[in-house]
Amino acid sequence: MAFNDKKQGKNRWRGAQQIAELMTNVLDPIMQQRAGMTMQLVMAWEEIVGNTHSAYTRPEKLDWPKQASDDEPFKPAALVIACDGARSIYLQHDSTQIIQRVNGYFGFNAIDRIKIVQKPVNKQEKPRRPAPPVLEQGQRQRLDDMLGSVEDENLKQALAKMGEGVFSKRS
Repeated sequence: MAFNDKKQGKNRWRGAQQIAELMTNVLDPIMQQRAGMTMQLVMAWEEIVGNTHSAYTRPEKLDWPKQASDDEPFKPAALVIACDGARSIYLQHDSTQIIQRVNGYFGFNAIDRIKIVQKPVNKQEKPRRPAPPVLEQGQRQRLDDMLGSVEDENLKQALAKMGEGVFSKRS
């Protein structure tokens, strides 16, 4: 990826970069402004909360308290976590441990409480396609004989696929 280096006034080759790294550089400022957190927290969420909570939770935002001036002492934020409704009780039970893990991730006491927002979070798995039908040798030969006179290759493939489904359901 070439870019114009303004300091040196010439093009310089940076090499290949991972898409996750590029997306983090793009999304971090937006997330920082809107949610007060970084993509690293979102990406490390499973590692922070573990397998038991990561499937039905996600961090929404860091809710920082308002400061009247820069002279005020630092006040930790509240971490807003979206959670599937019925599982929020389990998340609430482990909230102290999650606060410790998040603060350990940041390296300082960034949060002191968790706000749970109940909403659907679980990732929908795509339904798996059934395995293609397997025809017995006699059925395969019969189907090939029926399609022998079809000249158009695309049509032949489509009819073969349909025939496999029809013949496999009969057996």
